[in-house]
Amino acid sequence: MAKMVRTTCAFCPPGEAGSIMYIAGEQNIAAHQDCLLFSSGFVESEEHNPDNLDIRFDVASVLKELKRGKRLVCNFCREKGATVGCEERACRRSYHYFCALCDDAAIQTDEDNGVYRVFCPKHDPGNRTNHYDAANKRRRRTLKSSTITEQMSAEETAEENSLRILQRKNRHKVRIDFLRKCKQAGLLDDIFEEMLDTLHLAQEKLMDDNTSETEYEETVMSLFDCGLFENILTNIHSATEEKIQELLESRKQLDNKIELLQDLKEVILPTQETMASTSSTVSE
Repeated sequence: MAKMVRTTCAFCPPGEAGSIMYIAGEQNIAAHQDCLLFSSGFVESEEHNPDNLDIRFDVASVLKELKRGKRLVCNFCREKGATVGCEERACRRSYHYFCALCDDAAIQTDEDNGVYRVFCPKHDPGNRTNHYDAANKRRRRTLKSSTITEQMSAEETAEENSLRILQRKNRHKVRIDFLRKCKQAGLLDDIFEEMLDTLHLAQEKLMDDNTSETEYEETVMSLFDCGLFENILTNIHSATEEKIQELLESRKQLDNKIELLQDLKEVILPTQETMASTSSTVSE
């Protein structure tokens, strides 16, 4: 199996953590070592030998991970290709590796045991191997990379935030206009049929016990990323809560009726016993 070739950036000083790269000339691929190691759906080659780092990554595995990343949007820069996911199972945040650093994500590294983990700031477990504070020198010493430090020290200004909001609104307007034109052209039904086919395919993958872990993860992430799945679950949750309240109210009413019937039973039984006693005395 073809392997990625290990090299170093010609512009980085020797020993810089971010300088190690792997390339595949025929496929025209170049990747930072850390981008590969911290990608959630990526594993090192089975032939990997710590004494021979040139056979660390398979080209086929890299291509597969790149394909998976095309559907994942970075929580920091909002661009696709975010293959580094938060290790918290319930968390949906994904990053590009360097964007994770910029967002002050927690990095856990244990090279001896092959552990490379990223936690978003919200789920920082507290035992990170990287630390950040306001001092640029401290950041440089921790990350061992001046390039990364410059990216992390750059904070978004109010003007940049306003620009981002404006761009988002413009994107929404373009999408709305696009769907209106599709409706006018009679394509809306075809679009929804394609969406239903995609959902059926996703359902089959999730129900199939033979679906690989990576493919299962891709399917789940794509469902949640589109927003529709989460909205449906939210609606189901709300409907379930309403049904629970209705049943609780019904149970309360039934409990009241049962209590009344028990009271009536206690009143009726003594009356019957008295009548039986009176009847017995008369007959004597």
